[in-house]
Amino acid sequence: MSALDREALEASPLADLHAIATELGLDGFRRLRKAALVDKIVVSQGGESTVDSSDSDGSQSQDSSTETAVDSTSDSDSPSRPQRRRGVRTRSRAAVRPEDVSDFETEEEAAQAQASAQSRPPARSSSRRASSGGGSGRRSRGEDRDRNGSTESSAPVVNVEGTVELLGNGSGFVRVSPPDPSDKDAYISAAQIRRCELVSGDKVTGPVRAPRRSERYPSLVRVDTINGTSADEVSSEVIRFDDLAATYPTERLALGSDDATLKAIEWLTPFGRGSRVTIAGQARSGKSEALMAIAAALASQEGLELSVALAGVRPEELSAWRDGAVEVVGAAALGTSPDAQAQVVEAAVERARRVAARGADAVVLIDGLDGLAPAAARKALGAARNIVDGGSLTVIATALAPFGGESTVVMLDAAMAQAGRFPALDLAASGTIRPALLVGDSGAEAIAKARADALNS
Repeated sequence: MSALDREALEASPLADLHAIATELGLDGFRRLRKAALVDKIVVSQGGESTVDSSDSDGSQSQDSSTETAVDSTSDSDSPSRPQRRRGVRTRSRAAVRPEDVSDFETEEEAAQAQASAQSRPPARSSSRRASSGGGSGRRSRGEDRDRNGSTESSAPVVNVEGTVELLGNGSGFVRVSPPDPSDKDAYISAAQIRRCELVSGDKVTGPVRAPRRSERYPSLVRVDTINGTSADEVSSEVIRFDDLAATYPTERLALGSDDATLKAIEWLTPFGRGSRVTIAGQARSGKSEALMAIAAALASQEGLELSVALAGVRPEELSAWRDGAVEVVGAAALGTSPDAQAQVVEAAVERARRVAARGADAVVLIDGLDGLAPAAARKALGAARNIVDGGSLTVIATALAPFGGESTVVMLDAAMAQAGRFPALDLAASGTIRPALLVGDSGAEAIAKARADALNS
C-alpha cells in the first residue's frame, strides 16, 4: 500500500504536491487545480478518481493558474514558485556554473546536481548553449520532459533498499552500501523526508525512477517500508518520544555467558530493558572488550534491535567491531572532531528512539562518550528509558568516568585487568538503582552483601 493517502495529500501545501508529482513523473500537473492534482496523484498510485474529468482538463488554464498562484502565495509553509526558483538557483550556484543554473527545471534536479557537483559537475556543450535561446529553449526542455516521462512509464519498476542519510538542505539519499556512496543510491526529496519523518539511519524500501537529465542518481518514488514496518502504519503513529511516560527497568537483560566479567556484571550490576548503563574505568581497564562481549551476548536474544555507534575508537577496534555480530550504524575514528563524534552518536540514538516509540525494544551500544561534549554525552544517555505499556531504549556506553544520571554503573579496575585478575570489577564503585526490580529481593540482598564485603576487604 502506498503512503500517499488522499487525506494527507489534501492537507499538504501545493508546493509539496508539485514535488510529489515531479517524483512520480506526472505530465502537465502545473495546469491542474489542487483537487485535480490530488486526484491524479492518487490515481497514479492505484487509487480511484473522485474528481470529474472536466475539472482536470488542461483547457482551464486561466482559472487553474490563478488558483495555483493564490494557493502558492497564501501557504505559509511553502513560498511561491518564483521564490522557490530563486532559492534553487541560489543553492545551485555554489556547485555549478552560473550559466547552467537556469537549466534546472525542478528543485530535485538542482539538489541532485548540488550533491554530486564535486564528483561529476553538470556540463552542456557550447553548441547547445548557442542554439537554445528564448522560448525555443523552453519548449525544447518541455519536449525532453515529455520524452523522459513516456520512457519511464514503460520502464520496469526497480526497488531500492538501504539506509537513509540526510543532507543539510533537508533532502537525502538511500545508501545501498552505507556509509560509502554508490551510483546505485537513490535520492529522497525533502518533501518525502518531512512526510515520513525520516532520520539518518532509518532503513527504507521503495520503488525508484531512472535519473532524468541533469540528475546523477535515481529518485525514490515513494517510501514503502521504514525499518521493516509499512510506511502507512508508521505515518499514522505520530508519537513524540519525549512525551511517553517512563518507568524504572523491570525486565533484566540476561547475558548467559561463561565469561567471568560478564557473570559479575549480570549478577552484581544488573541492567534491564530501558537502562542507562555506563561501563567506566581508566585506560586499559577493558571497557571496549566488556562492551563487545555484552554485544555478542545480546545479539543472540530475540526481540532486541541492536546497533553500535563508535566515537573516537582506535582503527583496530573499528575493524573488530565491524567483524562482530551487531551492526555498526555509524563510526568516527580516533582524531575526529567532537562534533563529528556527536553526530554519529546522535544519529544512532535517534534511530533507536523511533524504534522504541513504535513499541519495540532497542539497544544502542556506544564506544565511547569521552570525545563528546558533556552535554551531548548526557543527552545520549538520557534518551534511554523503559516506556510504560510500550517499548524500551537501552543505552550501554563506555567512558572514563560516570556522567551522572545512569541507572547502572559498571566500574572496572585497570590495575586488576592489567594483572590478569578477572573479573576486574570495582564492586564498591559500581551499582544499580533499585536492583530488586530486576533480580528480586533475594538478589538485591546478595548484591548488598557482596558490596559490603568489598568495602571491608
